[in-house]
Amino acid sequence: MDRKAKDQMMAVVADADLTDDDLNHEISEVLTELIKLAHDLGQGIAAEFGLAGSDFMALLKLEAPMTMKELGQKMGCDPSFVTTVADALERHGLARREPSLRDRRSKNLVLTRDGVSVRERIMTEFMARAPWCALDTGERRCLLTLLQKMLRCRDRR
Repeated sequence: MDRKAKDQMMAVVADADLTDDDLNHEISEVLTELIKLAHDLGQGIAAEFGLAGSDFMALLKLEAPMTMKELGQKMGCDPSFVTTVADALERHGLARREPSLRDRRSKNLVLTRDGVSVRERIMTEFMARAPWCALDTGERRCLLTLLQKMLRCRDRR
């Protein structure tokens, strides 16, 4: 048995001794560290591209043109902050504002050609270095299923 397999077995055995409260505490600690790791990775990649972390997050979320309000919801921030992000993306030549076809009172944020290119490059960088890349395909599928199950609990409240 290789070293990695032995370490995993030892972790499973050690986890079997944990109470539910201990387990919940450990999960909370590990999730907090994982979120911090992903955040720091995003901040670092953003800096490599001369962007702020919020600009990086906006580029990740801007898969298609969307209103500033929609982007704020996807980023989990106040819509007024999206104005600051949109200003920065425009300054960098990565996005532009256009009137929404659905509601002329709203503005869509649309990636420029350079914005699409930078988005693809930061996505590639982030996905290559994301913490879950240490997992094999089966483990990532399992993780995704578990994460989706946890998020569904939110809908039942």
